[in-house]
Parts: sequence; structure tokens; C-alpha cells
Amino acid sequence: MPTPPPTTPKRPSLTVVIVAKNEARNIAECVASAAFAEEVLVLDSGSSDATVALARQAGARVVQTAGWPGYGPQVARGFALATNDWVLSLDADERVTRALRDEVLAAIARTGSEACAGYRVPRLSEFCGQFIHHSGWRPDYTLRLGRRALSGFTDHFLHAHMTVDGRVGTLRESLIHFSYPDIDDVMEKLVRYSSGHARDMLAAGKTASLSKALLHGLGAFLRTYVVRRGFLDGRHGLMLAIYNAEYAYYKYVKLMFIQSPPQRPEFRA
Repeated sequence: MPTPPPTTPKRPSLTVVIVAKNEARNIAECVASAAFAEEVLVLDSGSSDATVALARQAGARVVQTAGWPGYGPQVARGFALATNDWVLSLDADERVTRALRDEVLAAIARTGSEACAGYRVPRLSEFCGQFIHHSGWRPDYTLRLGRRALSGFTDHFLHAHMTVDGRVGTLRESLIHFSYPDIDDVMEKLVRYSSGHARDMLAAGKTASLSKALLHGLGAFLRTYVVRRGFLDGRHGLMLAIYNAEYAYYKYVKLMFIQSPPQRPEFRA
């Protein structure tokens, strides 16, 4: 009998998990950039725009969930629903470049001593129409790729992060992050993110006061603009330093009022 030809080992499979709500402006491009994966899974938490339809048109498997349990728990839901060997976590405002795609596929195919359980990815982020190369935003390594069986997510409401049980490597190619496209988005996220962070600080047992809010705001400005050389990003670096200062200030003020709610002053006619 003729000897059968050797079989080529099947490469590990990948699910890209995207959490989204009202991301009609972003979701189609995000899904398209992840189309190299065997599965693109979008978890929608009650969008009122065309997010679900656009995600499906782009080729994603869409799961609609009830309510918003927080960023970390929502991504963890996606990991539990993924059907492949590896998971890559994306936000709707992020894009995978061709170079990063090739590096991801090479990374999950590694075997032996070169293999890792997960990989950190650098990000290149935008602020009001300009990519930021300093200010603490670059290279902004974030753990996003992991073996599904070894991967999880913390349960923070806002600033949750991926966890991997095993050795973690670092990729070279960047994830593109369209984080703050315009000033209206900056203001909206300032309100939403500072509230979410205050909630996480409360859960962590932290306390706040007006003096803490002021000191953390000043520290955030100096750290962004001076220590992390935000001045090299020009006027956008200055705007980002001011934003970081406001963000730090407001998250402590909000925590202060959560812990000691303001009382309505008595009215006497």
C-alpha cells in the first residue's frame, strides 16, 4: 500500500471577542479588521442604533445580552461563549492592522519553548484627530490575546483587564485605537469614565476628599505633560494632560460624594 502523505497539523483557532453598545460608527470596520479569525463574536448590551445589524452584515456572530454588568464581566461572558483555542479581546473603537494580524497568527502557532499562554499588544491611540506618541499613551501595552482555557477577565466595572494563567509574551505590532475622535467624545467619556472609576475605587475600599481630588488632579497633569513628555505631542499633549487632570479630579470628587452624599440645604421662605 502506498504511504499516505503526511498531514499538516491544524493551526490553533481564534475567536475575537468584541463588546459593544451603540457602536454603529465603529463596529463594521472593527469586525472587518478581525475577519481573519475563525470566529468574530460581538456581545451587544442593548444597542438602540444599527450596531447589531451592521455587525451581522460584516460577518460577526452576535449575542445580545440583558443589561450591562460592567466591562470585565461582559468580556468574561464573551470568553465563555467563544468556541476556539485562543481569544483576542477588542473594543469596537480598535482595529487590527494587517501586520498585527500576521503577528497574532504566528504567535498562536508557536510551539515548544517559544509558546506563551498569552500576549501583550502595544496600542497606538488617537486623541481628537492625532495619534499620541508620548504622554504615557505609547506604547501602552495591554494583555489582549490568550489561550481560552487559561484566560479570564477581572470584574472591575470600568478598568477591568485580561488575565492569563501562564507565561505572557509581548507582540511588536500595534493595535490601532480610535479612542477620542472629537471633543464631544472627550467630554462624554470624562463623565462616564470618572463615574465608573469612582465606583471601582469604592469597591476597592478607597476613600476620597477634596484635597485628594486636587492633589491627584495636579499630579495627573504633571505626570502626563512633564514626566511622560506630553509636551512633545504639541497642543494635543497639553489638552490630554488637562483631560487627565480633570479625570483624576472628578473621579475623587465623585467618590467623595458617594461616600458622603450632599444634603439639600434647608429652604426658609
